[in-house]
Amino acid sequence: MAYTKFGEFMRILRVKHHEVMGDVAKLLGVSTPFLSAVENGKKNVPAEWFTVIVEHYALTDEEQIELRDAIENSKTQIKLNLSGSSAYQRDAALQFARSFGEIDENTAQKILELLKRSNND
Repeated sequence: MAYTKFGEFMRILRVKHHEVMGDVAKLLGVSTPFLSAVENGKKNVPAEWFTVIVEHYALTDEEQIELRDAIENSKTQIKLNLSGSSAYQRDAALQFARSFGEIDENTAQKILELLKRSNND
């Protein structure tokens, strides 16, 4: 079974705390199948889960950073707010979204490098 980074993080927590998926689902107020879908990357991690998990497991600052990174790396969908964007920015975002499925690793790396450079300017 392929887990996302979030799924791996949660699985380790469950084992460490002698819990099963049903225990965590109950803690989060969801069904076990829903939790499983999140851990397997079929659904995004609900934002409110971060605080519940941090408090329940008394995560250290380092573990909280690891959890936040795992949540970010496990996203299957993102929303982009285009309000206040210029016409060029909007066109670029929409073209990227339309082309995303055909971008190879090399092109993705070049885009990422370009974006990182523009953020440092």
